[in-house]
Amino acid sequence: MSEQITSKSAAAIDRAHREGRAALIGYLPAGYPDLQSTIDAGIAMARNGADLIEIGIPYSDPVMDGPVIQAATTEAIANGFRVASVFDVVRGITEATDVAVLVMTYWNPVVRMGVDEFSRRLAEAGGAGLITPDLIPDEASEWFAASDKYGLDRVFLVAPSSSPERLAMTVEASRGFVYAVSIMGVTGARAAVSSSAEQLVANTHAAGAKRVCVGLGVSNASHVREIASYADGVIVGSALVAAIRDGGVDAVGQLTKELSVGLQKPAAAATTQEEA
Repeated sequence: MSEQITSKSAAAIDRAHREGRAALIGYLPAGYPDLQSTIDAGIAMARNGADLIEIGIPYSDPVMDGPVIQAATTEAIANGFRVASVFDVVRGITEATDVAVLVMTYWNPVVRMGVDEFSRRLAEAGGAGLITPDLIPDEASEWFAASDKYGLDRVFLVAPSSSPERLAMTVEASRGFVYAVSIMGVTGARAAVSSSAEQLVANTHAAGAKRVCVGLGVSNASHVREIASYADGVIVGSALVAAIRDGGVDAVGQLTKELSVGLQKPAAAATTQEEA
């Protein structure tokens, strides 16, 4: 893994680990219900226990997103969201907090702007890096170059279906952390976390990953507590999007606070990670 560049994501996860807990990563789509609300909600998450924040770029054909996020991104686009506005959201959060902010995006919007141009603007806004759900390391040479040039994290995804060879390739390509998709399917809050998640995290660690964070289907503190017992970070999306939909920024802050109580790791597991 290319770790000579200081990783904001890794630093945030390692800080949480030193405190004996998993990191909490919260997701919101940019521009929902409007740009300022996204900024305010990100700040609220940071002030109520989130260690990292993912800001999603609304996309017209979100193949991985469940109904809650799809509805939010559709509304954001209808309200006039433009890709370049994501940098305003990132800047608004990073100027007000010390939280690490990543952008989660399908690859096409980055290509349309220009990979180097997008990366430069993200770095200038204080962003930590990109989470790229539909980009695989085999096709990411331009992103490797730009992320190294601008000091950005590269977060690739692994799934229960990933072969040992694919796990190894993804771990090697990632910087910051590896995103473990806990289930096969689309995003959305679920009653239970997939039993395959723990094995996937173990396999990804065995493939050399220092930090593995789990997302898809996390919706309450019980889920957070379960995942925190074996993963380095817990990613919450749809539940936070539903919170801002139903109760605004205050509801996002309150839910983040409730979720954060589940982050504590068992004492035996709370050992300090090596700084990468």
